[in-house]
Amino acid sequence: MDTAELEILWQDNLALVVNKPAGLLTQAPAEIESLESRLRALPNLGTYLAFAHRIDRPVSGAVLIARNVRAARRFGEQFQSRKIGKTYLAIVAGQVKPWTGEWIDWMRKIPGQAQAEIVAPDAPGARQAILNYQVIQSLCLPSGHPASVLEIELQTGRMHQIRLQCAARGFPLLGDALYQSPPLHGFGAEVTSDRERLIALHARRLTFHHPKTGVRTTVTAPLPTYWFSNVEQLSLSGESEAG
Repeated sequence: MDTAELEILWQDNLALVVNKPAGLLTQAPAEIESLESRLRALPNLGTYLAFAHRIDRPVSGAVLIARNVRAARRFGEQFQSRKIGKTYLAIVAGQVKPWTGEWIDWMRKIPGQAQAEIVAPDAPGARQAILNYQVIQSLCLPSGHPASVLEIELQTGRMHQIRLQCAARGFPLLGDALYQSPPLHGFGAEVTSDRERLIALHARRLTFHHPKTGVRTTVTAPLPTYWFSNVEQLSLSGESEAG
């Protein structure tokens, strides 16, 4: 099994944070390759790996994993009480204004589909979705259309939350055909299957309290290099030199 792409960003004997490659499921049945199956193929990680959360298949970035039952319980409590900070970077079609803001919606999973929708607050299954964003760069795509790089702080963790909230305001993520992004706003390498398509969304930072010491810990996941080859003007803290 190929583990070359796996990048462990931080670890100790209780937990680890991995930079998940886009296009790879976080977890899946045993016969399907996933981040979990790749980690279990590595030596010296032990047999207990509990994923504190998941990120979508076409999304890259930081994933937090517990290495024993107590750590898993502590991380679960932190997610439940919203004590874990989750920062994402996204490239969306269009020029987002104002430059900073908060988006609040009510959303739910569409029954029988791997997709979510915006609904009225009193709709069956509706759950509140809150994020804060900041425009950190404006771009002009090769197509001539404008785009915006957003830094997003998630206050809640709903299915496809960032993807849906951006698209609902007319700012779909590049490459995200599931939520309205047209072909001219593609992202990543050309693919033959929508299942393999990547989107311009990256789980940039995770901040959590260590499950034993309580020390607040922040882990940053470097951007994949293809972000810079896809959007030549992209400049984020000198990362265009990353390799």
